[in-house]
Amino acid sequence: MVTTHFRAVNFKADIKLKEFTTKRVEKLALFHKQIIEVFVFTKVENSSDGINKWAELKISIPGDDIIVKKISKSFEESIDAAAASAERILKRRKEKERIL
Repeated sequence: MVTTHFRAVNFKADIKLKEFTTKRVEKLALFHKQIIEVFVFTKVENSSDGINKWAELKISIPGDDIIVKKISKSFEESIDAAAASAERILKRRKEKERIL
């Protein structure tokens, strides 16, 4: 189980968003077995176009931190996109470790 730290900046996050985030982040453990912890930061940016929900994932693995930032129309979309990017990065890291 991955330790997840959730922080909502300038707004109050509901329990559904926190549960969605925890479930999505736990899937990252399938791609890298040594994830120490994941910090998830969410915030609303001032923007007129509606694409203003920002999510950042900071994934701690031994010897490195992976940071992924995404912005979209909803927090779920941003978190999902950031987690998908993190999965690709974790897969590449795992492949490099296997080669070495």
